[in-house]
Amino acid sequence: MNHSNHSTRSEHIVNAGLYWLVFAILIAATFLTAWIATVDLGVFNTVVALVIATTKASLVVLIFMHVKYTSEKMTKAILISAVFWLILLLVLSLTDYSSRFAG
Repeated sequence: MNHSNHSTRSEHIVNAGLYWLVFAILIAATFLTAWIATVDLGVFNTVVALVIATTKASLVVLIFMHVKYTSEKMTKAILISAVFWLILLLVLSLTDYSSRFAG
């Protein structure tokens, strides 16, 4: 019996050190988010919090979900969608914020 019909999907093995590095970055970014919440940046508090959250989400998707190791088109699609959602959230949040003081 010929077993040459194996799956063409390639498995990528990631070094555990990379996982620990990303974990440390995520923890540091969480502390940064908590610290930034205590700093008065005006309307930029929301902007900074959303940028940090988008960065953390992108790291999780790219590294822990192995999207980084899939096709280049998939990686670009994930990054473009992350930036799109960040911009959408910023526009909606800042529109709401500015409308509260417009009258």
